[in-house]
Amino acid sequence: MTTHRTLEQDTRLLNKVPEVTLYFWIVKVLCTTVGESAADFLNVNLNFGLTGVSVLTGALLVVALVFQFRAKRYVPATYWLTVALVSVFGTLVTDNMTDNLGVPLETSTLVFAVLLAITFVAWYASEATLSIHSIVTRRREAFYWLAVLFTFALGTATGDLMAEVLGLGYLVTGGIVAGLIALLAIAWRFGMHPVPAFWFIYILTRPLGASIGDYLAQSPGQGGLGLGTTVTSLIFVVGILAVVTYLSVTKTDVIPADAPEPGRGGLWQTAVVLVVVLAAAVTGYSLRISALQGDSSTPVAAGAPAGVPGAPAAAGNTGRVSPLGDLSEFRTITQDTLGKLNAGDQSGATSRVDDLETGWDNAEARLKPKNGAEWTTVDGKIDTVLRRLRATSPDPNAEKAALTDLLTSVS
Repeated sequence: MTTHRTLEQDTRLLNKVPEVTLYFWIVKVLCTTVGESAADFLNVNLNFGLTGVSVLTGALLVVALVFQFRAKRYVPATYWLTVALVSVFGTLVTDNMTDNLGVPLETSTLVFAVLLAITFVAWYASEATLSIHSIVTRRREAFYWLAVLFTFALGTATGDLMAEVLGLGYLVTGGIVAGLIALLAIAWRFGMHPVPAFWFIYILTRPLGASIGDYLAQSPGQGGLGLGTTVTSLIFVVGILAVVTYLSVTKTDVIPADAPEPGRGGLWQTAVVLVVVLAAAVTGYSLRISALQGDSSTPVAAGAPAGVPGAPAAAGNTGRVSPLGDLSEFRTITQDTLGKLNAGDQSGATSRVDDLETGWDNAEARLKPKNGAEWTTVDGKIDTVLRRLRATSPDPNAEKAALTDLLTSVS
């Protein structure tokens, strides 16, 4: 007579995920960077828009997951393709909530943190383990990929919250995240349970990868290397292909069938780390927001230079006072860009609009606290301008219309 245990053993698979080695973290960061830069490239450069990119990426992710679930063992190419697509899709989920639905990044961070916590609780209640050394059933694999999706979405929201809303910038954010990863790695070496250490680091690698990609893509004048999103994406895709090819040939990251499971426990360590992280996050957020609100309430000062709080409006202003205060810096860039288009200088206009994107991103932490609704309106118009000017086949009439529309909000 066939028992339930026998049937369960017959349905068990070889482990469907790779061993956590140095190669694992290298490819994970590469996929994270590609996810950030590829989403921007498809959204802006190819003019798909957030909705179009989300639908396309979602469809590709479903196809990749079908192949991943149908596999009987870990296949590097299938697994890492799925991770890369989850990276893009997780980024887009957060971006859609922020840009299309107007959900604050603070809310997105809390929502994804709660969803990830619920996933882990349900996974542990069902399987009594969160170890990646035991992804040997369909149910565990489903929990695993759901957790991976929420880690990418949470990492995106947290990284953007630190870099944009709190005005730290991606380079500083990357430094903070790298420091936290180093502390967790040291804690693991000195006895921290590997399961919570793995998942905490997994979440943090997303904002780290985004910071690396941002540094490579930004122009030297903005503190970067000036490679652009296209070249940056290509470099990291080549890197992923090289490492995944090596892993496919050598099979150095295949988890042996007799690999030992991590010991039980780790719950109290997880609780301690969560308490420390939450306390530090709430304290840091409160202090930073208080400082930003103090800056945003700076009164108008006659004769202050353009582009800083309190600067007077530039000549040619229509008299409208923006709820965001002085926007003369952005008005000047917009007028310059429009002037270049009117003169037939498409490349000059495309180059000039980079200053608009960088300046607006850098000013978000200062401007958004003044009037969130107005900031969202202007932000949407700037996104439209960027898509029009960076389109593969730009339409001058559409570009001029977008710039003219933006001028009404920054004048």
